[in-house]
Amino acid sequence: MTKAVQKITLSPSRDIPFDKLVLSQSNVRRIKAGVSVEELAEDIGRRGLLQSLSVRPVLANDGTETGKFEIPAGGRRFQALSLLVKQKRLAKTTPIPCIVRDAASDILAEDDSLAENMQRVALHPLDQFRAFVSLRDKGQSDAEIAAAFFVTPQIVKQRLKLASVAPALLEIYAEDGMTLEQLMAFTVNPDHARQVQVWDVIHSSWNKEPFQIRRMLTEASVRASDRRAVFVGVETYEAAGGTMLHDLFQGDDGGWLEDPALLDRLVTEKLQAEAETVAVEGWKWIEVALDLPYGYSHGLRSLSGDPAPMTDDEGAAHAKLLTEYRALEDEYAGQDEIPDEIDTRLGVLETEMEKIETRPLIFDAEEIGRAGAFVTLDRYGALAVYRGYVRPEDEPVEETAVQDGADPALAGQRADGDLTNGHGSAAHGGTVITSGGQPIGGDLPEDEDDGALKPLPERLVMELTAHRTLALREAIGRSPDVALTLLLLKLVTDTFRTSSASGSCLEASVRQVYMSAQAPDLKDSVVAKLVEERHAEWEADLPLGDDAALWDYLTVLDEGSRLALLAHCLSLGINALHEKVNPYGAGISAGGLTRRMEHADLVARATGLDMVEAGWEPTVDTYLNRVPKARILEAVREAKGEGTAQLLDHLKKGEMASEAERLLKGSGWLPEVLRRNDLVALNGEDCAEGQGPDVDAELADSVSEADLPAFLTGDLPAQGASMLAAE
Repeated sequence: MTKAVQKITLSPSRDIPFDKLVLSQSNVRRIKAGVSVEELAEDIGRRGLLQSLSVRPVLANDGTETGKFEIPAGGRRFQALSLLVKQKRLAKTTPIPCIVRDAASDILAEDDSLAENMQRVALHPLDQFRAFVSLRDKGQSDAEIAAAFFVTPQIVKQRLKLASVAPALLEIYAEDGMTLEQLMAFTVNPDHARQVQVWDVIHSSWNKEPFQIRRMLTEASVRASDRRAVFVGVETYEAAGGTMLHDLFQGDDGGWLEDPALLDRLVTEKLQAEAETVAVEGWKWIEVALDLPYGYSHGLRSLSGDPAPMTDDEGAAHAKLLTEYRALEDEYAGQDEIPDEIDTRLGVLETEMEKIETRPLIFDAEEIGRAGAFVTLDRYGALAVYRGYVRPEDEPVEETAVQDGADPALAGQRADGDLTNGHGSAAHGGTVITSGGQPIGGDLPEDEDDGALKPLPERLVMELTAHRTLALREAIGRSPDVALTLLLLKLVTDTFRTSSASGSCLEASVRQVYMSAQAPDLKDSVVAKLVEERHAEWEADLPLGDDAALWDYLTVLDEGSRLALLAHCLSLGINALHEKVNPYGAGISAGGLTRRMEHADLVARATGLDMVEAGWEPTVDTYLNRVPKARILEAVREAKGEGTAQLLDHLKKGEMASEAERLLKGSGWLPEVLRRNDLVALNGEDCAEGQGPDVDAELADSVSEADLPAFLTGDLPAQGASMLAAE
């Protein structure tokens, strides 16, 4: 026998005047979430009520209906309607669409309230993205869409951008094959083919983080914060036809430049134009380079110039600034704290005075004719011009009395082309501008025949000078004070005048070591500045260019200063570089490298070298991003303890390196290669130098989570409430 299907009877709907409705205590919603009542009221005011209220008759004590209706489901809509009534935008007797549940129903009021909220399905974000596109396609502007759904125009732009990702990837997102954060990352590059290509590469990879997607989509681009882009200007780049990439979901420092070749061409052209401007000053040569390595002026003599005097206008402006500065200082001299606006003003005044006080140097015109300049960019993308450097071949050489045989040794050693005119500077036809050693402008100087006498036979010169060499050895051997002066003369010449053409009779030298492998920030480090400053101080005092005057200067120098100068000269010959061993004889051997490192450690002990005090610290660029994760964890473990290290071991490489940099800052930790071998643990309680302070194990295991970012102490918070269309 077939069982009859039970018929379903739906609750009737009817319009009930607003003033007959009351909130029910059976409504299960107690916590405010989602769209605010104010926003919902505005939406109802714009488009009307889209969803009826679920109500039940209010019964009197005797079970009869009172004419009032309670609302167990739809309380927020009722509150929004109440707000409209209060604002007199809705009449109290306005009929409200309602679904009326029978008062005798077996379904509880709480049941209705809970079901209404649990049975509804939130709109999938992709549906919202596509709905925004549909609204815009039908004529609504971004601002109108934003106003209708109570979001900012920027959010509308983001949603539209998400909907513009490759359709294949949108389908993967719709099927939960990728996260919203990953989809956001794909918007950085509008090339659909490239988007799909990147997803094909990473979807089965262990690293599918959004930052990795962005990196792959922009790996052929240049950030707008890159110094090349800063130098040229994004506006100039775009005017030349360059295109940009932008990330609407994260700070992108102005975006990415998609055409590095165009950018490099614009940089080269602008640097060359700047070099041509500098060439007007009369320099013999100008070297143009995007980067100058540490020691770029090695082997060149630096000219000393005099600061240009201030003009009358500059002097008056400086005096005015100084007067205001001193007046503010006097006014607030007795106060414990200076107001922020006054402190800011003092800083502005200092900056303006410094600009006026920084004067261009004026060089001797004859020296300019034999010297050159470097045109490059500084680390911030500003033009940097370093003027006044003389190359060895351009040094003035005194004409010798070759004809009367006054100095046959020098005559025999000089090649025909070494003799110059009486003024000591070679003729040249305009400034030669080069880049990477290749000329990019100007005219090359022509060779000239100066009619020099041919040298004496080489064999004869060798025999004659052998006698003199032996005699000098005997004389120096019994004159220690003269020997020290001679050594200093040679070392000073090597250090400050490596380009000198005069040579030396002493076979002792300091060879400045060029560091071919160096970090980009080495030339801006603290120790580099200290070496440069000490070098400049000595250079300013020494009578360079005249060996006789230099000899007299060194002879009368006090003993402490002589030793200080000796130390400085020797310091530039230090070579503690770890180089690749060449087993075939060219370069350093394995034994030689070991001896060099041991020798360097002896010097480090003797000088008390501390690389932490020298300014080195582990950062993402200098160490952490260039070693495996195990090395990063080892560094954190040594500096902060096992407990802190364990908090990082679940992170991806990039996040781990960034967080390790923060944790290691100020800890004094050093990698093994930078530690001194003599500072080792004396017992189990002491830590080696470079391993940070002792960390109590119990304390380390109880590191406060408040000290660490949220993503280290728990899962990332779930995506906020789904983006809802108005009810």
